[in-house]
Amino acid sequence: MNLFPAVDPIPLPAPVWLMKLLHIVTLSLHFVAVEMLLGGLLLAVVLSLFRSSAHSQIAARAIARRLTVVMTYVINLAVPPLLFAQVLYGRALYTSSVLIGIYWISIILILMLIYRTLYRFSALLEAGRAAWAVGLAGWLLAGFVGRLLSTNMTLMLRPEVWRQMYSASSIGAYLPTGDPTLETRWLLMMAGGLLFAGLWLLYLSNRSTFTAEEKKFLAGLGGKLAAGFGIVYLAAGFWAISVQPDAVKQGLAHHWLYRYAGFAGYGWLALVVLAILLGAIAGFGKIAAAWIGWSAVLVGLLTEIMLVVYRDGVRDLTLLSKGYDVWDRVVVTNWGVVGLFLALFVIGLGVIGWLISVVARAQKTMEGAA
Repeated sequence: MNLFPAVDPIPLPAPVWLMKLLHIVTLSLHFVAVEMLLGGLLLAVVLSLFRSSAHSQIAARAIARRLTVVMTYVINLAVPPLLFAQVLYGRALYTSSVLIGIYWISIILILMLIYRTLYRFSALLEAGRAAWAVGLAGWLLAGFVGRLLSTNMTLMLRPEVWRQMYSASSIGAYLPTGDPTLETRWLLMMAGGLLFAGLWLLYLSNRSTFTAEEKKFLAGLGGKLAAGFGIVYLAAGFWAISVQPDAVKQGLAHHWLYRYAGFAGYGWLALVVLAILLGAIAGFGKIAAAWIGWSAVLVGLLTEIMLVVYRDGVRDLTLLSKGYDVWDRVVVTNWGVVGLFLALFVIGLGVIGWLISVVARAQKTMEGAA
């Protein structure tokens, strides 16, 4: 008996491989922004507690000023991968979304509240007032949203519990329990936040808006964070891998199609180790250099790409073991429309890059001026 709803009779408008590629690219960018928000906000909260340290206050304000912008990327970059996931996995994803409907809809309101806390947090820091409670509230809300998203993305892989959940509540009032992969999926993202916060500080330490002493402080703190929490991130990753079903582990190692995801797991491991080494060099040497800052950006981006590729393989193999083959779809491709979409997609990325470069070149006041 197939536990999934009947396939949508409308064929896919583009090949599955292209949909998956676009999903991986956009989700990787979204995850980078998410990690920056989770780690950056918590770090700013902790730094804001050191009221007597001028460098800590400057770093907290610098991060807080940027978090509202990061939040826009978190939200806007979440839309494309969600749409691609709905096209590829709609029979599973729509079902799981309905089953936790109340919580799923509440994400919109929680995100609005997070936005409010970020602006308030930054304003309080600029005014030299205590802001840690507001910032901590925002971080807890962001972590809760991450928990709900992890819950949905895990529930879509568990069709065997759908009927029981719907019988318990047809309005989606209950969250699922009993899946060991849920905790590890969520904790992996939370642990990665402080690794990315460290990498972010390494990048900021190269900005001209900081004095030489402030740059050394940012490089030292960021490097130590990246090195220390990189180890925590590795441990969380190994835990997440260890609780995967045997069918998934075997598929990643031997399935003719999904061995690429298994190799991506090794790529993720190598990149996290590289991030730890980069952090140790910058942190204990307090080295603020352009090559370290840009290396941190590159390592962070590639780490998320490898993670998303591995995650993609885990999802496909889990669904395949339960009768859902994402590749088994009717495809009718209009290459003219697809080509136009890809051209606009590339142009859009180019415009965003140009806008970022304009902002980067604009004259700015020193971060410590406030």
